[in-house]
Amino acid sequence: MFSNIEVSGSSFMSSQRLQTQFSRIYGHFGGEDSETSLQHMADVLVCTRRNARMVLNKMAEKGWLTWEPAVGRGKLSKLAFHRSTSDLQQNRLRKWVSEGKLEAALEALDNDAVRLAQLIQELLGAKVQEGKQIIRLPYYRAFHSLDPSKPLRRSENHIVRQIFNGLTRFNDKTEKLEPDLAHHWQQLSPTHWRFFIRPAVFFHDGKRLRERDIIWSLDALRIHTYFSHVDRVMSPSPNVIDVLLTRPDNYFAESLAMPVSFIRSQEASAKKDAERVPVGTGAYKVSENSERKLVLDAHDQFFGFRALTDTVEIWVLGNVAMCQLQPSASLHPSALDARRNTSGIIKGQRMALDEGANFLLLNRRSGLAKDPRWAAYFETALSPVSMLPKLTEAGAGDYRLSPAYGLLPGWIHTPVVNDIHEAPGVTTVYLGYQSEHPLYPIMAQVIKNRLKHDHINVEIMVLENEQMRSGKDLKKIDIWLGGVSSVINERTLYCNGYSVLACFQQ
Repeated sequence: MFSNIEVSGSSFMSSQRLQTQFSRIYGHFGGEDSETSLQHMADVLVCTRRNARMVLNKMAEKGWLTWEPAVGRGKLSKLAFHRSTSDLQQNRLRKWVSEGKLEAALEALDNDAVRLAQLIQELLGAKVQEGKQIIRLPYYRAFHSLDPSKPLRRSENHIVRQIFNGLTRFNDKTEKLEPDLAHHWQQLSPTHWRFFIRPAVFFHDGKRLRERDIIWSLDALRIHTYFSHVDRVMSPSPNVIDVLLTRPDNYFAESLAMPVSFIRSQEASAKKDAERVPVGTGAYKVSENSERKLVLDAHDQFFGFRALTDTVEIWVLGNVAMCQLQPSASLHPSALDARRNTSGIIKGQRMALDEGANFLLLNRRSGLAKDPRWAAYFETALSPVSMLPKLTEAGAGDYRLSPAYGLLPGWIHTPVVNDIHEAPGVTTVYLGYQSEHPLYPIMAQVIKNRLKHDHINVEIMVLENEQMRSGKDLKKIDIWLGGVSSVINERTLYCNGYSVLACFQQ
């Protein structure tokens, strides 16, 4: 991900050259404060007296040392060090890490991934910088789309909830529907819903939320099968939205809490970078979204409680050091935004890992597993207990996997395998998983090697997110490899036509 690291540029080279010159001086004097002459310094730096004076003045401006020129013939100047070469190297490494130049930092550390991970760990977590509270978190891939109207992966699903609002929202803690952009609503008839919108709501770009934005957002829902019964959306009066349905739906208000129903700015959505840097009304706005970093800043005009954390930075670290990082970071509960149950992930003074599972789903509708003999064979050959040692041998040990009994903590889906079943025949099994995931390629290869022992060929299909959600290859794939986290509850989990085969807690 960071293989092409450019270190050119006059400012970079000037800084590098200055640090090299400082290292020469520091090494010559052994880091000890000394009395010397300008001519001697010129000899050490292999330059003229004039250039030596300029270099020393630059170092003094940066606070690296103090240079007091001698006054009078025969007297020596005073040199005092305030930094060491290791200090400057650490600062340079921190700068490279913050800029995403991990390969350069790793090379400077003699390719020591553990030391790089330790350095990254120091920069992560909650920090106070210039009076602002900042939380830095690591992640293994970039966020190419944060548009709630498009298919979203589970991490994007969580992030868009901080950027956008729906007319309603579902409180996972109380398991109740709550007001969001709509402070009240009524079901006037089985097919007629009326929503009363909060006044003076502003988008992240400073523009006011208008009825036309809501109508445009809800009108767009009709392309989804789930919302195909939306007939008309209109505004009979200011701050009032009416939705007419083609059939009764007593749970329509609950449906509007789904991310796909979030309200977007019609004007901002037409911009070129709308997917990557969307404009919403939520507690956080996207300030930067590159291949190296996602930055979310608190929205000062948010209609609810202003977020306590000023900035959340998600650093894209790839696989260089992700596995070496500690699974939690020291945070103080007051540093997090209590709105939307963010503080719920805090236990004591540490941020807990999001619990969840990686799983295998058998396609019992159109795949091989529609035959009970194949389903029984897969359950035997690919059970969590038998797979885990092979995953560890293949290099998945750093991901801290353990057998899970269901998709979420407290759920039991994994079948108990007592008998050993042989493969009903020789064939090709199609295994599909989502792209840009560090663990799935390892898992897929382990599955392929295991089934090869029974003379079964495995075709691996790596699918993009939209391919996964479109269902285009649904009938062809026999086994799906996927993941679900505890932020996904029972209401949003659909496994129609599938059965859970194996789970691995992560």
